[in-house]
Amino acid sequence: MNKPLLPRNVQRIEKEERFRFSCHPSVGCFTDCCRQLELALTPYDVLRLKKGCGLRSQEFLDRYVIIEQEDHETLPRLYLTMVDDGRASCVFVGKSGCTQYQDRPGACRAYPMGRAAIRQADNSMDDFYVLLQEDHCHGFQERLQQDVATYSTEQGLPAYNRFNDAVAQILQHEQIRQGKRFSEQQQEQFILALYNLDQFRTLLLAGQLTGARPADETPADDESLLLYAIDWLQDRLFKD
Repeated sequence: MNKPLLPRNVQRIEKEERFRFSCHPSVGCFTDCCRQLELALTPYDVLRLKKGCGLRSQEFLDRYVIIEQEDHETLPRLYLTMVDDGRASCVFVGKSGCTQYQDRPGACRAYPMGRAAIRQADNSMDDFYVLLQEDHCHGFQERLQQDVATYSTEQGLPAYNRFNDAVAQILQHEQIRQGKRFSEQQQEQFILALYNLDQFRTLLLAGQLTGARPADETPADDESLLLYAIDWLQDRLFKD
């Protein structure tokens, strides 16, 4: 696997390599990483957050999500809304930290670590990890020793990685790498299947989704439904 060039404040870290880091309210920079950022949301991020907020998918999208798509991009990107407080603060950050901590996005859980997963020709995923060392972060001055596996497990990242890898089968599909463009309908299907799961379930149960399985075979829980929706979407985008 070819490794991309990394910025100066980002360094490659091996899975068994140890690093010092801890984040808690007594660290001087606490919640600074929750400001002045663009936080892209994965489908599993939205699934967890909308449940944590007690909202249906469309309500969550309307309240907390910005959907963007540049002319050169093949599919839309979704970002969490930031507060216009002069610091571009996350909508969920409060004086005591994250108000949705139990369901915080995967990128927040992983910080200051990052994981890159690259789809191989046989559809397997090859990954590697990096550390992001920003000047404002005092967490690296803490004594607690971490390693990739332990930190990932403690932050609940395996579940996020599982769904992100499943979505990568779409986002890193060979047809996208070759510049495939999608119709407006296909882009709407992308948002529906990956981010508006409650509406997807409604249409699925009503028999209004082309190529979907019978309603009595619809997965009951959101996690299983999202995996099904990923497979359904892949067929809609690349069936030709």
